[in-house]
Amino acid sequence: MKKIIKNIGIIAMALTLIVSFSSCEATQNANNKQKGAVIGAGAGAVLGAILGNNVGKGGNGELGAVIGGVVGGGAGVLIGNKMDKQAQKIEEEIPGAKVERVEDNIVITFDENSGVYFDTAKYNINAASQVNLDKLTNVLREYVDTDVLVVGHTDSVGSDENNMLLSQRRAQSVTSYFTGAKGLSSSRFTTNWYGEQTPVGDNATPEGRAENRRVNIVIVPNEKMKMDAEKEAGN
Repeated sequence: MKKIIKNIGIIAMALTLIVSFSSCEATQNANNKQKGAVIGAGAGAVLGAILGNNVGKGGNGELGAVIGGVVGGGAGVLIGNKMDKQAQKIEEEIPGAKVERVEDNIVITFDENSGVYFDTAKYNINAASQVNLDKLTNVLREYVDTDVLVVGHTDSVGSDENNMLLSQRRAQSVTSYFTGAKGLSSSRFTTNWYGEQTPVGDNATPEGRAENRRVNIVIVPNEKMKMDAEKEAGN
């Protein structure tokens, strides 16, 4: 009887630790090879990193489909480990970029202060931006089992229509640079744009507008990485 009670107590403690781990602040900062084993599927956190407080205010279905959900269990641990290494490599190669590990994915934010920017009302990739895109290209070539989502945004200066077009052209310019000038496979890329609809900064201030003039690049594990991880984990 004592042994049964002891076993029940151990199981209860394990469940408590799992619940606590998945909800406490430490989970937010843990690397994803740990998180992959305990957090359920869903792309909401990634969408939040891309769209700020505007998740749900528009058609995000395509983005959610590209991002997918978190892979759990042993396969999730293996995927998380690979994505951790890739994120670390990006941080080393492009120290100015904002690199976040969100669920199974890597979210990179380039604004005027962090590596890739555009001249006023322009959408061509200038020489300064090419340097960092070239560095990211090298990482993408090294880690081939990933797909890439490119999302463009603007501040609120100008008309809604012009900003939507500008964000489209800027996002497409980034994708075209990767697939055209650098020769990466176009099948790895999905491009989207939101104009001024998804601010992360205050458009009433110059600093906030600079934050909103941004391009997000989201690197996601592709189906091959997921299948290989499931096979290796024995799923």
